[in-house]
Amino acid sequence: MLLGSISSSGINIDSSTMGIYILLGILVLIVIICLAQVGSMKRKYNSFMRGTSGKNLEKIFVNRLDKLEGVELQEKENKELIQNIGNTLQTAITKIGLVKYDALDEMGGRLSFSLALLDQKDDGVVINAIHSREGCYTYIKEIIRGNSAVLLSNEEKQAVDIAIHGEEKE
Repeated sequence: MLLGSISSSGINIDSSTMGIYILLGILVLIVIICLAQVGSMKRKYNSFMRGTSGKNLEKIFVNRLDKLEGVELQEKENKELIQNIGNTLQTAITKIGLVKYDALDEMGGRLSFSLALLDQKDDGVVINAIHSREGCYTYIKEIIRGNSAVLLSNEEKQAVDIAIHGEEKE
């Protein structure tokens, strides 16, 4: 009776059966994909949980969090240390200029020199040592922002320029 009512309503039994088989095939494919994903997640979970129980896992997490807090504290200390080093370098001698010359015509060997020692702000000193037969005379002049309140000799100016610009001017 049921078959008769289906046939009389205009539904073809063969096409209905075919539709059900296609739907069944799609559902089987979806189940296979889901099983593969579950298997992959299970392998990852087993790898994660290998050798641990729930209590051990909690200890692992607490240990990792403690280490993370230690790293954060160390990072803060390192930032402060780097800041202090940066501040110290502002006043440390980081620029040096040296000019060797013959102060007197009768003396050879370029034994006299001008040495500029400057920090990042171009503050520091220039030391001038003049070598002669009678002895060696040493003078020091203060340099502030690359300039001196006292008149500089050509060699002293050249040493300061080398310290500031990093190369000798001709």
